[in-house]
Formats: sequence, structure tokens, C-alpha cells
Amino acid sequence: MKKEPIRIANCSGFFGDRPSAALEMVTGGPIDVLTGDWLAELTMLILRRIKDKNEQSGYARTFISQMNEVMGICLEKGIKIVSNAGGLNPQACAEAVSDIAASQGIAPSIAYINGDDLMNSLPDLITSQELTAFTDNEHLDNADLYMTANAYLGCWGIVEALKAEADIIITGRVTDAAVVCGPAAWHHGWRESDFDQLAGAVVAGHIIECGTQATGGNYSFFYEIPGREEIGSTARFGFPWAEIASDGSSVIGKHDNTGGIVNKETVISQLLYEIGGPEYFGPDVTARFDTVAVKEIGENLVEVTGAKGQAPPRTLKVAMNKHGGYRNSFSVALTGLDIEQKAKFAEATFWDACPSKPEDFESISSKVIRTDKTDPETQEEATAIWRLTVKDKDERKVGRAFSDAMIHTALAGIPGMYGIGGGPSPATPFGIYQPALILNELVPQYVHILGAETTIIESVVHQETSLNIPIIPTPAAPEGPTMNIPIGEFVGTRSGDKGGNANLGVYARNEIGWAWLDNVLTTDQLQELLPETRNLMIERYRFPKIRAINFLIHGILEEGVAASTRQDAQAKALGEWLRARVMQVPISVKKAT
Repeated sequence: MKKEPIRIANCSGFFGDRPSAALEMVTGGPIDVLTGDWLAELTMLILRRIKDKNEQSGYARTFISQMNEVMGICLEKGIKIVSNAGGLNPQACAEAVSDIAASQGIAPSIAYINGDDLMNSLPDLITSQELTAFTDNEHLDNADLYMTANAYLGCWGIVEALKAEADIIITGRVTDAAVVCGPAAWHHGWRESDFDQLAGAVVAGHIIECGTQATGGNYSFFYEIPGREEIGSTARFGFPWAEIASDGSSVIGKHDNTGGIVNKETVISQLLYEIGGPEYFGPDVTARFDTVAVKEIGENLVEVTGAKGQAPPRTLKVAMNKHGGYRNSFSVALTGLDIEQKAKFAEATFWDACPSKPEDFESISSKVIRTDKTDPETQEEATAIWRLTVKDKDERKVGRAFSDAMIHTALAGIPGMYGIGGGPSPATPFGIYQPALILNELVPQYVHILGAETTIIESVVHQETSLNIPIIPTPAAPEGPTMNIPIGEFVGTRSGDKGGNANLGVYARNEIGWAWLDNVLTTDQLQELLPETRNLMIERYRFPKIRAINFLIHGILEEGVAASTRQDAQAKALGEWLRARVMQVPISVKKAT
């Protein structure tokens, strides 16, 4: 018998998201499941450092505070809670939640899932080559260098915990979509081979896992959001929910009387976030994002249909962070005239004062950031920034001896010299993100019910499947008179980090805009528009059903977020830079916006 759709809500898109969101979601409207995503590649490194200081930590403490507010309400309403807030210590997180529950006089059934953490077996896995590098041009180093190694687990441990009637389920490193896919698979009774249904749930999970990014956050056309400037509920965007049907299709929405907007474009924007090609690989299914259709069906209601799935790969992705060394940096204001000359003089003066020379460091990044304007009306408009960053294995070399040297030149350098962002600072450690692969049958999931049994969920190895997806041809390019305009007047973007790479998704708002976009925005054209990408490998993928193109830009974030020296280390604004670029565009495209 076909069941009614299950409504799964999100209350966190990252470690540090709005604390009140959990209470807002369980009291603001009907939901069946409350989920949240606390983990990212950088977050695992942060949690490692926290756990090194306290072995009983290593999880998201904010989740505990939220549970203190909503556990009782969720039990009363029958709302399940599924969260990856367990981070590097799901057991301790579950026990902390249990302590909170006991203090409130309630007794929810609490489960935690682990098996993702490979650190204890890492030396053997590397030596036996059962753990391999993600790409051919990389190799795995000495196991002692790594700080985290966590396989991305799928949804079936969550399904098992729900079958065991757990009220609260806490996981370690599962895929972002797994916390949504698991409850949907449990509710509808899907099998491991129901690839189309699972693909639909993965798509829904991908849309809502970043919270308010699906309800107008980071939206290119933010100025169209009603009430965005009104202080109160309309300026504070509501979090999203996905109502997932038995066939895997979903409706994306938000609670009534909350800020933000859910429309076709906010959903498309999030579909494009942090993806690569049309095949979205996961431990449970490979979802084909090029089959997905998006349609507005009401106010703040968007239907997502058509997702096709095929068998997942035999391997799991493993998120690994290794100790990269230490870094330090400072920024100096360059004001008024002769900006470039001032930068060269400031740098020469600094190296004369520094006890180490440029060649003594493993890595140096020296950048002049031109934020100044001609004929400035304010001092800020007259100011550019010179930023110097160094990295090295030797903490002392990049410590106070480095940053103090800049202070020593304060009265002997450029005119108008002052620092930005504080005074001398010690060295800080940084991590290098390095993904790897491991056969999925080597990584079972362990489902623990506090105070009861543990169940082992072995990975299912599927026969390889493939889908024949018809190619939708490129439409005829629009012709006629042209004008110079920023392309952001008729295309939206969403960009983000994928390790050391960045994705840049671009979508058109209408069919004529898509005809222009698909014909004109080639890889070569992108490199012309964004000169920082000219020497980098770029992959281009088409998503005609949502009038979008995704570019995967290799190496632009260097060794990953934690090590990147870019000002925008997570590539959040890469798309907005592209939208600001001016091109010759047919007037017919402009008129259609």
C-alpha cells in the first residue's frame, strides 16, 4: 500500500548555523522528521582539534543545546530526529543527549551510528593499498600525518535505527543527503535496488541540506525576495523542508509566515551547489542530476521530479585531513597614489627585517588587493591591501618572529602605513584535505541503540548499471543587435568548494537566456572572463532540463579550504564575480529578462 509523503525538515546547514532553527522547525508547522547537517571537510579538522584537547568531545555542542529545547516537543509530536552532529564522536554525542533527556525526565530511544572513522586502521589500510588515492596524480603519505580519515557512509544504518524505533539518531560522517534519504527509505519501505526512488531522495536531501540556501540564501536575485529588508521574521529566512513521495519525487517548501522564498530558481541554485558532472555518486545510489525537472506548483512550493538513479560505485569516498604545517599572515593598508610601488617597497622593507628570507619558507603568497578607487571621496575608497601569507613545517619560523618583523618596519616604510586585522600573531596550524577511496564492503556500519543491542549493516555490492540518458541538443544561438551588459542581469550562479577544486554553476532564467548561455559560455570563454582560471583545468557539464551549466575548476582553492590562501577560500563568491563581467549580448536576451 502506497504511503503518504514524508515531510523531512532541515534545521542546520553547517557547524555554526542559527541555533533557534530547530525550535522554529518543530513548532512552526507540521513535520515528520527533523534533520540537520553539521559536517564539512573543514569541520572534521576543527572537531579533530577539539577532540585532541578533550577526548570526550569531538561533536557539535550546539546540537546538544538544540536538543535541550526540542526533544520533549518532538517526542510529544512523534517527530524523529536524524543528525550527523556526532562528528568524530557519535557515542559521546548520544550520551550527552541522553543526559539532557534524563534531566528533563524523558526517555527517548537514542541510537548512534559509527564505522566511518578509519583512523585506527589507517596504517594497515595504506600499507595494504586497500585505501587508495582519489586521483592518479596523488599518493597517500605516512599514516602518522593524517588527523582525520572518515568514509562517507550511506543511509541504511539510519533505516535500521528507525526500524528499531529510535527517536533520535546521531551519526558520524554520512553523506549530506543520507540524513534525508534514510527516513524516506524507511517510511516508504524502499529496497537497496530502488535506485530511482533513492535518487529522488538524494536530490531532495541535496536541496535542503544547506538550510536557508534553498529558501533565498546566497540567491543571485536576492533583491526580488519580498520582505528581505524588514527587521523581524521576514528578514530571517525560514529553513526548508522536503515532502518526499513514494516514487522519490518531492515538494520543497518552508513553513508559513517565515522569511525568504522558495521558487524554481532558489531550488535550481542549490541543485548546482558543490556538484561536478551529471552523475552524483553516493554510497546508496548514483543520482543523475541531468534527469531532474523543477516546477513551481504554488507559493513557496516547488516540485522536483524525474530523478533517475543507477547503482552506486563499488568504492566509498574517504574524507582525509592531514597536518600541513603552520601558517601566518598579515595585511597592510596601501593608501592613495602609487599603490603598486608602495606594495613593492613594503615587501622589500619587510624581508630586510625578517630573520628568515623568502626562500626559507615552503610556501609564500604575496597579493595586492585593489579595492581602491580613483578620486576617492572617503579614506576607505583610497585604500588597497597588501597581504603576505607564509607556510612552513617549522612553527617557530612562521610565528612571532615573522609577524613581529612587520611591526619593526612601521616607522621606516611606506607613507600612511598601518596594519589591518590586528597586530602580531602566532603561527596557526593548517590542514590539507586529501580524499581517498576504499571498497565499500570494507566499511560496515554499526548501529548502536543506547542501553540495548548493536546491529552491523554490511554494505551491499550491486551489479554495475548504466542509464542511457538522451542528449538534449544545444538550441540555436540568439541573433540580432547586441549591447554590453553584465551577464548577471539574466543568469544566476551558485559556487562552492570541492576540496581544492571549486564548482561554478550557472543557470539561465528563460529559454532565450539558455540559448545564449549554452552557445556562448564555453570553457575558453570562462577563462577569458575569469583570468585566475586560465592556467587551470576546467570541466564543463550541461544540465538542459534546468537550463544550467556547471564548471568544475581544478586547483583554484590550492590544497583545500583549510590551506587556501585565497581571500574567498570556499569559492562562495566565484559565481558573483562571473555575473559582474560585461559581455556583448543580443538585445533580445536583455529584453527577455
